[in-house]
Amino acid sequence: MLHRHFLVHKPYGYLSQFTSNNPSEARKKRFLGELHDFPPGTMSIGRLDEHSEGLLLLTTDGSVSELIRRKDVEKEYYAQVDGIITDEAVAQLQQGVEIGLSEGKYQTLPCAAYRLSAPPDLPPRTRHIRSDRHGPTSWVSITVTEGKYRQVRKMTAAVGFPTLRLVRMRVGTIWLADLAPGEVREVTL
Repeated sequence: MLHRHFLVHKPYGYLSQFTSNNPSEARKKRFLGELHDFPPGTMSIGRLDEHSEGLLLLTTDGSVSELIRRKDVEKEYYAQVDGIITDEAVAQLQQGVEIGLSEGKYQTLPCAAYRLSAPPDLPPRTRHIRSDRHGPTSWVSITVTEGKYRQVRKMTAAVGFPTLRLVRMRVGTIWLADLAPGEVREVTL
């Protein structure tokens, strides 16, 4: 069987699934299947929650999915946070922080993190984030090799800077680059 692979710029407000068996959810939510006519058996490699954006890899090959989800594959995110993130908070992120998961407390692994000197050149989000009258924001790059539920959001909140916007920029050596929100590009892996 010839497998197929796709890069998707998942827009804000979409779920990382193709449809829903729940009729109420199917009426109220947006799904990846609305973006492209994917072949049967296509699966998402990892997930981005409904409020996160950015690079999502899709494949019809389960072994590729397993390779990319391994702990040695980096996932880089740009997070817009509430307030001007401090050097101390960035150092805490780098060392790993304690977050809450459904099974209890979890200490994240050390990661790469740094404050971006200027906001990244990203398309505007479809839904406004908030008014500037609520104070300043800043951007931080966080690169993790694990993927716990809402991990990056929980990490920035743990150091006192809640995430307002989260965009996955890179998985391994694959970058979001110039892919527009909602755009799907078939690739060879």
